[in-house]
Amino acid sequence: MTIPMILGMVMMMSFGLIDTFFVSLLGTDPLAAISFTFPVTFTVISLTIGLGIGTSATIGRLQGSKELEKSKLYATGSLTLSAMLVGVLATIGFFSITPVFSMLNASERLMPYISDYMGLWYISSVFLALPMVGNSVLRACGDTKTPSIVMASVGGLNALLDPLFIFGFGPIPAMGIKGAALATFIAWVVGAGWIIYILAVRRKLMLPRLLSFAELRTSSRDILKIGLPAAGANMLTPIAGGVMTAIVAAYGAEAVAAWGVGNRMESIANIVVLALSMTLPPFISQNFGASQIERVKHAYSLALKFVLVWQFIVFLAMWGLSDWIAQAFANEAKVSALIQLFLMIVPLGYGMQGIIVLTNSSLNAMHRPMTALILSIIRLFVFFVPISIAGSYLYGLQGLFIGNVIANVAMAGVSLVVFKKAIAQCDHSSVSSK
Repeated sequence: MTIPMILGMVMMMSFGLIDTFFVSLLGTDPLAAISFTFPVTFTVISLTIGLGIGTSATIGRLQGSKELEKSKLYATGSLTLSAMLVGVLATIGFFSITPVFSMLNASERLMPYISDYMGLWYISSVFLALPMVGNSVLRACGDTKTPSIVMASVGGLNALLDPLFIFGFGPIPAMGIKGAALATFIAWVVGAGWIIYILAVRRKLMLPRLLSFAELRTSSRDILKIGLPAAGANMLTPIAGGVMTAIVAAYGAEAVAAWGVGNRMESIANIVVLALSMTLPPFISQNFGASQIERVKHAYSLALKFVLVWQFIVFLAMWGLSDWIAQAFANEAKVSALIQLFLMIVPLGYGMQGIIVLTNSSLNAMHRPMTALILSIIRLFVFFVPISIAGSYLYGLQGLFIGNVIANVAMAGVSLVVFKKAIAQCDHSSVSSK
């Protein structure tokens, strides 16, 4: 189930990385500007991820119980709900670009670049929500191949359009950083139309009409029961990221540019973990429902062992390629040096971060979304932000990077203890029921 997801995830996550690469060719200021946008854009993306988790859990249960007509209703409701909620969040964001990014310590010099990018990005974000949630419907119905094809195709289209709109060609004028947002907008519109066609026409997994208010309210209730805590947990990450960006901004535009490139590379480095976090939960949920607790333990343990080995290999690769990656994304020597410093330190903690991510997704699969939410709060605001700030205060930017690694190690230990207790409770309940 995981292997088909990896290619699609690579292409989907490449949106930000490809934008960052081409924008980096415009200079340090545009690169710093797009780096400031990451925590804000990921806030919106996190909402759609949470809604996708709620959608997948709800649709999967209905498909399993053979309530196919109700499944279609809920699939339609999930897409409608996601478009509405993301639309509200994007509208608020659109009219608060200047105050929000001022809070993140973006300078007046960078604000025109940020406004050019985010103004169009917010408009396009509704079209992002539809393919992301629509793909969750397909995965809940046992299809991981089609979502991968959709994500890969849309990511490829974005990659083709980026240089065309950023630098111009023939009658198309060079739009700079706004061109990156336009390329993303077009790619997402295509993805939204494609996924709706697949669900409504080709696969008939949703209703080809708008829902009544009563139908929307009924379907939304079950989706939000799991989706809201999951969205809340995901949205905490960019909030903490915003705090970290504001701290990094104190070291100058070059540091923010390097931080942004590092975070984009992190998205790619964690592709396998993210793919596993989408395919492990259905397996755990099925076996949890069947009281096959030993299989749940085995799947969780096996996934964690694999992730630790895999992410250590990723760390070695990023260490070895750090100089080449830094030079590819930066023209200025200072920015290049800071990118290399990030890539030689922060990826060391990616294996532990994988434990945290898979534990949270497993807890959601075991119908413990509030436990996962609490763990996310502890991870970000008890470990990640405070330890990184302390490292920055003591040893500068290098200390901040080291603080990232220490925070992941500490939180991985907490996650393992919490999951062990949750499994023990499940074992006890299973024995008691027998």
